[in-house]
Amino acid sequence: MNIGQVSRRTGLPPKTIRYYEQIGLVAPGRRDNDYRDYGDREAHELRFIARARSLGFSIDQCRHLLALYRDADRANADVRAAAQAHIAEIRTKIRELRDMEKTLTTLVSACRGDNRPDCPILEGLAGDAR
Repeated sequence: MNIGQVSRRTGLPPKTIRYYEQIGLVAPGRRDNDYRDYGDREAHELRFIARARSLGFSIDQCRHLLALYRDADRANADVRAAAQAHIAEIRTKIRELRDMEKTLTTLVSACRGDNRPDCPILEGLAGDAR
């Protein structure tokens, strides 16, 4: 398959596919004319990466998961540990987002929303305690 065909098959833009190749996540073969030649394996791995990215895994984490996926002798415990570590990161981000929401809600609640120039939201962002 050429890059356009694998793009249609995986739903990934050609630019993303080229980037994944550039950083060594996938390694398509080359035709005699030096064009990329993607097989079923590369298409499957690209879908694997896309799914992992959609779940918030970083490029480095995808690299690790892909290495585990390619390793027929891997231990399930290694895969589980990687997923559990990612869950912990997600939970931390959720806590941070909830804290941001609480702070912004407090700032918005303190704002009268009228035509006066003093603004508790801007003061809160600036760290001014007036």
